[in-house]
Amino acid sequence: MMHQSRREFLENSMFAAAAAALAQPSVRTVYGQEKAGDANSKLRVVVIGVNGRGTSHIGGFGGRKDCELAAIVDVDEVVAQRRAEEIEKKYGYKPTVYTDMRKAFEDKTIDIASIATPNHWHALAAIWAIQAGKDVYVEKPVSHNVSEGRRIVEAARKYNRICQCGTQSRSNPGMREAIRYIHDGKLGEVKLARGLCYKPRASIGPAGNYDVPASVNYDLWSGPAPIANLTRPKLHYDWHWQWAYGNGDLGNQGIHQMDIARWGLNESDLGKSVLSYGGRFGYEDAGETANTQVCQHEFDDGKWLIFEVRGLKTDALNGAKVGVIFYGSEGMLVSPSYNGGVVFDKDGKQVREFKGGGDENHFDNFIKAVRSRNPQDLNAEILEGHLSSALCHLGNISYRLGAPVSADQLTAKFKDDATSSETVDRFLQHLRDNEVDPVTTKITLGPKLALDGKKEVFVGERSEEANKFLTRDYRAPYVVPKTEDL
Repeated sequence: MMHQSRREFLENSMFAAAAAALAQPSVRTVYGQEKAGDANSKLRVVVIGVNGRGTSHIGGFGGRKDCELAAIVDVDEVVAQRRAEEIEKKYGYKPTVYTDMRKAFEDKTIDIASIATPNHWHALAAIWAIQAGKDVYVEKPVSHNVSEGRRIVEAARKYNRICQCGTQSRSNPGMREAIRYIHDGKLGEVKLARGLCYKPRASIGPAGNYDVPASVNYDLWSGPAPIANLTRPKLHYDWHWQWAYGNGDLGNQGIHQMDIARWGLNESDLGKSVLSYGGRFGYEDAGETANTQVCQHEFDDGKWLIFEVRGLKTDALNGAKVGVIFYGSEGMLVSPSYNGGVVFDKDGKQVREFKGGGDENHFDNFIKAVRSRNPQDLNAEILEGHLSSALCHLGNISYRLGAPVSADQLTAKFKDDATSSETVDRFLQHLRDNEVDPVTTKITLGPKLALDGKKEVFVGERSEEANKFLTRDYRAPYVVPKTEDL
């Protein structure tokens, strides 16, 4: 947390529990067992969800001399057994395999839970692990909705656990130098950041009723979400594009760039307003989320964060497709990757470049904090993960409350603001470039929703509707607890 001093960190009431933990000796206690907080003791890890990103977690912890893959969890028995065999072949030992993560959490010898499940499971898995005395590495977005993210933060504080978000750019040296360059004022006054998720995605296939693979425990897979018919051809991964489980590419790939943009702008709450527009264009399929979307976030200090998702074929913007552009009074910083950025002066001349990255940096940072018992050592502490994830959720809320408009109506809406108008013009041209006629195609325009960014609630017009999307109805026993029930 580059923008917080240690004093500010410790004085923040939300960190009171963590601060108390810092005063304790460098020895951690888990269910009465003591383990010295030094590099001589191996930390035992359970990886939860091992079909996709979880394989990177296996490599991230399994390749370390100070960690041991004690267990893996997956609701797909075929996937779980395959990974266990791969671990045995590569590392010389076979982890315990669980279908239900709660069984793994009962193992008092496990120190760390590393979570790479679908989004709708992230928060509850993290909270259960924290309550069981584990430190947690949880993938982005840390939550499926705004309220869930805040509950993880509260749980980490209450139980004095180390909790890292999987936004690995925060540990990459090149990116850290680039953000420091902005925070040191070398780009001048920065009032606007533009996040880009220009990542073409194909159709996920027609909506219908499909069979769940026989190897999958669908009750456990569904967890906090309703048990519903499988309406997409592929169970795994394509859940990203259905609201019950995912958050679209805004909360999939885009959360990385949203986090970098918020980090560079030095914003520490959810801002004063949000507005989103877009649609699912170019094909009809089982997906529900937008594949082409713009979100506008306004903050109390006059800064703006504009985010663009493009799931159809597209050209780069200023050399970036999946990246962030910071606009300063003295030039522009373009970050086209996870690992740094390029600075241009006001005449467009390149003046600086920052490079350096790798996932291992983020796992290293997490282990360092687990050893030190100091959450301030984390580069992507759970509060940061929550705030950036929440911005993605807010954009989707505006979009889901939207109504269809024509291209002319969309253009008219933003005609008085040059930056917004230019974004709309490029949005419409992008549709034309992909043979989507904006004249005959309806575009979903969401309302501009006012926020109390510190309290993390909507206020004013349509706030009652919008606030319902801050949480969800949970299916017992997979219920994310309220604050008083943590």
